[in-house]
Amino acid sequence: MKETSVTRLRVRQKALSRREFLARGSKLSRCDDCLLSVRLCVCGQRPESVTGVTVCLIYYQGEVFKPSNTGRLIADVLEDNHAFQWTRTEPVKDMLALLSDPAYAPLIVFPYEYVEVERQLRDDRSLAEYIDGRTPLLIFLDGTWREARKMFRSPWLESLPVIAVEPEALSEYRLRVAVRDHQLGTAEVAIPLLERLNHPEAARRLQAYFDVFRENYLAGRSNKFPAN
Repeated sequence: MKETSVTRLRVRQKALSRREFLARGSKLSRCDDCLLSVRLCVCGQRPESVTGVTVCLIYYQGEVFKPSNTGRLIADVLEDNHAFQWTRTEPVKDMLALLSDPAYAPLIVFPYEYVEVERQLRDDRSLAEYIDGRTPLLIFLDGTWREARKMFRSPWLESLPVIAVEPEALSEYRLRVAVRDHQLGTAEVAIPLLERLNHPEAARRLQAYFDVFRENYLAGRSNKFPAN
């Protein structure tokens, strides 16, 4: 088992929980690490992690336990990864310290249509000027669309700039039913952002890892296990 900020958060949240989180298909024998069926475990396909970009995953209650969540794939790929549990009134001190660290250039990943124009980093020139030699810190609000919007309104995030993906085609991410057309999964959003941030190798590794994860997850949902 490879330990990441996500696996550590899962352990902490499990210790605090008064009852076990039961995801759909909870009777299935699952890998403790990737959360997929033991017969479809993708841990052996995990790529070597890369540096140069940092990820901060802020999870809504219960999201870190969901087998369909792909935020953990990003943490597996990016060596510098951080995961925190969102709370409405008491933000984690370590999270606030990370967001204010001058070594990082924090970027909230969220659709532009819900953000003031002055916070949007649409063009590469303004993005480069903002980063200015610092390490990009991609902030993902991980939960359902409704939950992500609630987290986005947190006062400690309201001053940070926003970066978004505007896909031309429908998402291939079918693990959940999208609320809106073109809605993407967390890892799927990260791939083009890594490319835009000039980290094509990280994007390539995440894409390959995501493809295997998606295929195996869907196979488990339909009970179509491979012969071998």
